[in-house]
Amino acid sequence: MSHIFSLPRGLYLDEFEAGQKIITAGRTITEADVVNFAGLSGDFNQMHVDEQYSQGTPFKQRVAHGLLVLSIVSGLAVQTGLMEGTVIAFREITEWKFIKPVFLGDTIHAELVVIEKKEIRRISGGSVIIEVSVKNQQDDIVMKGVWTVLIASRPAD
Repeated sequence: MSHIFSLPRGLYLDEFEAGQKIITAGRTITEADVVNFAGLSGDFNQMHVDEQYSQGTPFKQRVAHGLLVLSIVSGLAVQTGLMEGTVIAFREITEWKFIKPVFLGDTIHAELVVIEKKEIRRISGGSVIIEVSVKNQQDDIVMKGVWTVLIASRPAD
């Protein structure tokens, strides 16, 4: 299994190989992230936005929205440049598990491992299946699952 730390921008379908591992940059979850996501999504659940209320929960503090963290991870994956200019679509999320809470102030990153690729000629590309593990600053897995993205084939010369 190879570790890739410096990727070329925008890999084509033929450049993906099973076992490739990509580690994203880290990102700290902030108060602004949670407040903005609550406003955007309409999810003002007290466990996310009410400090007093959240002290009475099993977590004893506010928890970031799981879908906020998933969205941030999607952005971290894009920031690697892996799919820049070659992604056709984000097709599917499967087997997604929210394992541990992510708190305000936690720093997360994702480890992406290519599981398989499959050519789909009618779209001039194919699907790449990626196992995603999201980890916090203690290297604990906080969520994980499988993404399928559609990636363009290399243009003919």
